[in-house]
Amino acid sequence: MSNTKQFNIGLIGAGIVGGGVVKNLTRNADLIADRLGIRLNLKWVCDKDDAKLKDLPVPATVLNRDAMAVIQDPEVHCVIELVGGTGFAKTVILEALARRKVVVTANKALLAHDGEEIFAAAAKNQTNIFYEASVCGGIPIIKALREGFVANRFPVIYGIVNGTCNYILTRMTNEGKAFAEILAEAQKLGYAEADPGLDVDGGDSAHKATILASIAHGFWTGYENTYVEGIRHISPMDIQIARELGYRIKLLAIIKEAEAVEVRVHPTLVPVTHVLANVNGVFNACAVRGDVVGETMFYGRGAGADATSSAVIADLADAALNLKFGSPQRVPGFVSHRLHPRLRTIDEVESRYYLRLTVEDRSGVIAKVSQILGNADISISSVLQREAPESSQIGTVPLIMMLHTAKDKIVREAVAEIDRLPVTKAKTVVIRVENFD
Repeated sequence: MSNTKQFNIGLIGAGIVGGGVVKNLTRNADLIADRLGIRLNLKWVCDKDDAKLKDLPVPATVLNRDAMAVIQDPEVHCVIELVGGTGFAKTVILEALARRKVVVTANKALLAHDGEEIFAAAAKNQTNIFYEASVCGGIPIIKALREGFVANRFPVIYGIVNGTCNYILTRMTNEGKAFAEILAEAQKLGYAEADPGLDVDGGDSAHKATILASIAHGFWTGYENTYVEGIRHISPMDIQIARELGYRIKLLAIIKEAEAVEVRVHPTLVPVTHVLANVNGVFNACAVRGDVVGETMFYGRGAGADATSSAVIADLADAALNLKFGSPQRVPGFVSHRLHPRLRTIDEVESRYYLRLTVEDRSGVIAKVSQILGNADISISSVLQREAPESSQIGTVPLIMMLHTAKDKIVREAVAEIDRLPVTKAKTVVIRVENFD
């Protein structure tokens, strides 16, 4: 056991999350020290922006603008990287690991794109990197997968992992308003960024899905292999019809494993009877099925200074206990076991589907569409026709089709052929359906 009485930390990046870490670590310092038997000591708080440093509840002697000086301090045991992005943040992490310092980060984008290189650097230098805060804020999903469920394989993981998208879809569901209107209101309220693309186009969820898939299945699946689709095309009509059919629309991260691993993010029709259908507002949730533990569910705030700082401090506690008991790590941050190294592409994925076509209001249209689907050996489970909304093109009607299980590539090719028909007047909306069998 180490004689060290305190665990010295250099925090780099004092923005929203960094400020939350400083506030909560300072406020509960004695409580945490009592629980761990070692004190978490903020030796440095670093940011190049003086405005972010001026109101923090720490002595002025702790404040620093030189990130490299913090990393090179021999008394610093752990570097917290909260800079964000994939440029300087990567330099910070690799420099810290090269000096055999423990790293704690919330940087989902960097891990999704460069995780394999970063974890190799940690292993080479016999140190560790913790990243609980990179997925689902304060929900301890990464530690659960890595440690709590160490006895399990994971056939299925479903996640609502982006609060902005869930907030928008929740309000669209409750109020019947269009995407653009709710997005504008979410931006005014601070729930969406001025440039919301990373959230609403699915990239943020795909970063998190890549991290979860890699932990669960023991090989770095790669962001480039994660299928990504956002929510811009979801309309109030889709939400209303989904409700009539017994579903709600959620942006889901879906990770499945059966001979191969598939990782995808897209809007999904979720049965109203499933718990994920009732996760609303900015909240996140992950449903995890383990082959030993069975069905489990994790729910909570997925972002924000307090929730995310809770996860950062939990990682600090693990790292401090490793130091206290003279171990570089217990269960490492990432373990390669490569049980199923093959990835299944979106072309191979099988699902049920919801189609909303915009077609001419005349006889014979359903027959033309059905013929294309039939030629592709795609079975139709139901057909609904609705009155055209006021905003639609004159002389057109929405035609709704629910399809039985088919391969994604075949469905997309059939839909492309349908969209080329003279009677089709707008791009067909395709939403996948999950029944959670």
